[in-house]
Amino acid sequence: MWDKRLTEIFCDICIKEILKGNRPGTHFTKDGWLKIMTNFEKETGKAYSQRQFKNRWDALKKEQKAWKKLKGGDTTLGWNPIKRTIDAPYDWWET
Repeated sequence: MWDKRLTEIFCDICIKEILKGNRPGTHFTKDGWLKIMTNFEKETGKAYSQRQFKNRWDALKKEQKAWKKLKGGDTTLGWNPIKRTIDAPYDWWET
């Protein structure tokens, strides 16, 4: 089960591996995935398979693409960090 804390830890570890060069193109290297799995288990005590991490990565990419599409170039949209929802004028919601 991926809660907010686990997702943030996973993303932080992935960023570190990207910065180390373990994602030279569009995919992590075998060593990159191994380090992600090892470091995640060290930090959380949870041992997930590479497939579980890949599925989470793909799901996060899909969410990010949906967010970018939703937000688009519309400058009237914002984010409410308290409610964790999109802030938009009434007429935007109507559209």
